[in-house]
Amino acid sequence: MKAHATAMDALLPLVPPLGPVLIAIPDTTRSMDTGAALEALSKWISASTQVTVRVGLGLHRKSTKTELNELRSRSPWPVEDHTPGTCLELPSLGEIPIQLPAEVCKARSIITVGTVELHQYAGFSGGYKGVVIGCGGRGMIEALHHRDFVTQEGIRVGQLRPNPFREHIDAIGKGLPATTALQWVPDHGWMAGEPVHTLECAAALLEPFHPMRHAAHSVTLKVPPSKAVNFYQASRAATYLALSPRPPLQEGATLYLEAACPEGIGHGIGERNFAKALASCPPPWTSLLEGPFEFGGGAQRAVMLALLSQRYRLKVTGCLNPSPLRELGIDASSELTDHSDKAHHLVVPQPFLRLPQLA
Repeated sequence: MKAHATAMDALLPLVPPLGPVLIAIPDTTRSMDTGAALEALSKWISASTQVTVRVGLGLHRKSTKTELNELRSRSPWPVEDHTPGTCLELPSLGEIPIQLPAEVCKARSIITVGTVELHQYAGFSGGYKGVVIGCGGRGMIEALHHRDFVTQEGIRVGQLRPNPFREHIDAIGKGLPATTALQWVPDHGWMAGEPVHTLECAAALLEPFHPMRHAAHSVTLKVPPSKAVNFYQASRAATYLALSPRPPLQEGATLYLEAACPEGIGHGIGERNFAKALASCPPPWTSLLEGPFEFGGGAQRAVMLALLSQRYRLKVTGCLNPSPLRELGIDASSELTDHSDKAHHLVVPQPFLRLPQLA
């Protein structure tokens, strides 16, 4: 399969993958037409081939019945959530355990379907991440997301190389059965091919950073609906910008995060660990940056929030139910604030795709 952006059907080669096939698809926090990908793959893969489809949840909440029914209505194969607690233990990679489900290990071919966007630790989502993290075991995900791992030099939003987080994912992925990445690149179309190369091509197309000459004293971050579902997801927009290589923000700047957060903090294992870490100390959560850190996978998002809070202020606006956020010390309001008339105010319309940077 070639790595270039085009219509999906043009990417599918004449020879279908050998079975059994494992297809890893993203959960609803990734904005893409997953059903369209499954429909296209059903025309390519032989009807007699054994196929397993798993929603790569990582440690996020389970899919709702409505979400699963929508996927099943467009898939010729059964679709089930991945269960991170039922993985096989494989030879470790240094101090990182490798835990993957039996259907991944037994597959002859793997197809990882996903969207390419900015990511706090992996640089960008996509590539092997959809199957290694999305369908990984809890112990492996927690080890890769531990505070002491994700705060290493080089682990940064928008950076693929050098990046220890991405390098570990790729090293694990290269030990898997033959894997193809089918990736949606916003504003560009579909790409497919070997996961590492395909992701590198997609990242180059996105051009995620654009220069600014002056630092702003405040910024509004427009969170898309797929990420505004809960604060765990929505908070990424703020930390992506605040912890980017050259954030265009004055010291003490206020970040206004526009996110409805109908699920509050969030309902998955990772989201609950995030809330537990935030509840362990008052804002700006400085104590999360030192000493023992045993809150589990998902709590690393609290560390990112603590790092942001050492330099900037965060306010969540347009929140449907601010109470769960306020209980954890987060400044949240149901009101939206118009800052269009203010000088030195910045608006970031697509914080998961393009970020301003000081030139």
